[in-house]
Amino acid sequence: MNLSDLSIGPFHLYTIETGRFRLDGGAMFGVVPKTLWSRYIDVDDKNRIPMAMRCLLIASENTGKTYLVDNGSGTKFNEKFEKIYQIDHEHSNLLDSLDYHGFEPEDITDVIFSHLHFDHCGGTTYYDENGNIAHTFPNATYHVTRQHLETATNPNAREKASFLADNINPIDNWDKLNVVDENHKYEEGLDAIPVNGHTISQQLPRLSVNGKTILFTADLLPTHVHLPLPWVMGYDMYPVQTLEEKEKILDRAVEKEWFLYLEHDANEEVITIKKENGKYAVKDTLKLNDID
Repeated sequence: MNLSDLSIGPFHLYTIETGRFRLDGGAMFGVVPKTLWSRYIDVDDKNRIPMAMRCLLIASENTGKTYLVDNGSGTKFNEKFEKIYQIDHEHSNLLDSLDYHGFEPEDITDVIFSHLHFDHCGGTTYYDENGNIAHTFPNATYHVTRQHLETATNPNAREKASFLADNINPIDNWDKLNVVDENHKYEEGLDAIPVNGHTISQQLPRLSVNGKTILFTADLLPTHVHLPLPWVMGYDMYPVQTLEEKEKILDRAVEKEWFLYLEHDANEEVITIKKENGKYAVKDTLKLNDID
């Protein structure tokens, strides 16, 4: 692995690659025809596109906290599930990525969940040698928005397949669970922007320090190929709302020159964007350590 890092103000940031998987390209691009999206992204013989599960570790000098934003799919799945999503932990995995940067699971003081779909929270727990569920980060406080936790614990039929009981129940019952309101401020320089199109009350962690802003885009902008406004996932509960939220945030990103940290893009880690003739496009592609 060749993972990147960045020190900015009181924060030290580390790329955490937790594995790769594949999702159906049609579902990932909604109403956009395959003849269009397949020009920009690889697709296999089952119509699946490659996806990263790229998380972010944030160590704060001001508070002494070590935050992990999302943690991938984990390993609590059977062979059928693994084949459907072609989950690949040989490319990378959570524990090896932490170790690469000199961290152990016990060092994580806080886990911030963008939302609780399986590819974002499955690594929170694992099956121990006796087949019981154990917590990967025994010292961590878990942070999830109130409205999203309600959605995850009482899912509708369409979203139910993404909210797996073996993922959700241990989080919901964790004695250090911190249910937050939208627009929560974790500390000076670290807050979260709420968006509700993909799933109710997804939170996008945002670092703002030394005149620079880095936004963890989670599933609002899963890959750089999703920059065009109508290119919205079929997985989204409220696609028109996603379109509106995406436009608002992308306009701010252009105006304020934000760095967008991409959770699911298999090739690009961080991008900046521009807007020309009413259309968004990638301006620069970077790693964390390219940000200065």
